[in-house]
Amino acid sequence: MSDFIFRITPNIVLGSYTLSRLGQQALEWGTRFIVIMDPILTEMKVQEKVVQSLNDRKIENFVFNELSDGNTSKIAQRALSLAKQGHIHGVIAVGGAKAINIGRIVASFYNEVHDLYTFLDGAVPSTNPIPCICVPTLFRTPFVFTNDVPLKDSRNNQIKVIKIQNNVTKLVLIDPNLMLTLTENQKSTLTIEIMNMATEAYLSQKANFFSDMFVEKGLQLLSYAVNGSPSLEITTPQEILLAQAGVMISLATAASSLGLSSVLALTINSRYRVNKSLISSILMPYAVEDAAKFKSKRIEKLAHIMGIAEEETTGEDAVKAYIDFVRQKIAKANLPARLKDLQLTIEKLSLAVEDVADIDVINKLPRSMTTDDIFDFIKQAF
Repeated sequence: MSDFIFRITPNIVLGSYTLSRLGQQALEWGTRFIVIMDPILTEMKVQEKVVQSLNDRKIENFVFNELSDGNTSKIAQRALSLAKQGHIHGVIAVGGAKAINIGRIVASFYNEVHDLYTFLDGAVPSTNPIPCICVPTLFRTPFVFTNDVPLKDSRNNQIKVIKIQNNVTKLVLIDPNLMLTLTENQKSTLTIEIMNMATEAYLSQKANFFSDMFVEKGLQLLSYAVNGSPSLEITTPQEILLAQAGVMISLATAASSLGLSSVLALTINSRYRVNKSLISSILMPYAVEDAAKFKSKRIEKLAHIMGIAEEETTGEDAVKAYIDFVRQKIAKANLPARLKDLQLTIEKLSLAVEDVADIDVINKLPRSMTTDDIFDFIKQAF
């Protein structure tokens, strides 16, 4: 088993209307912040609430929302330059992966003198970061509890995973009300993606008792959100259950590892700007089928935890039930079932497969895989 190392940071605040207390939380780290935010949040009045909470506590702030081109090094470099010009004390990142990743990059490299591309090419930061507060608007934050940040290199559209300092993120503030505007299709894809992350963390060679604990409890909460509670005593609203499940499973992936489906979703999204959640949803059943040859007992346990298979259902039947559950969720939500349904060609996908080799995940998969093995896996899902 891998060594178990537990760090208490970042703090986690999860609850309805916690966004209204953002300013109060931020005062612990300064009085001048850049707010990095998904532009769509302006239309949803979230930006107004964030700025109001800061203004009410007399915290100086300015908003950077130029994220239309995605999670790219060019945008991150511009945000970093503006942050330095603003002489800020910290960063507040509000939104999905784009905003969160760029916010953490700005906080990490604020005191560095070298260009951001120096670190994209492998250098490690040597200065102290400034504090970063993350306010995710989706149910999953797979990297926020790690010292890894995925960023698309604008020079070649390849994803790079940058190493940052351990203590960049000081607070993760999760307000389930921010997730009420998600459509049913978005909830469906995110639910499958969370389930995929949990499965990857549970089957990884880096899995440990701590990650297992969070996977098992997270999937139990996810099953309550998806299928309803087995007891009338549990009356927690669905959005809170999803937020709780997402946090636990994100913590699990940080303690263990993401797997092939999640990494391929990153590399394909980086090159072709296809929705990561959709890619994860498509790949998950194929990944479980492959892992079942080596980890069937673990998959069987997940099927029982989620109530997908009855306790007396074991072995191949339990594994099949787990895979069928995912495919039924995909069909019910009318989501794409194959990669070619996303207007991707096998030639395009071959480049994304090659990008996986540059990400430190191969040795953490349920089994050893070469680039040829990964390409064979992609062909099955194509």
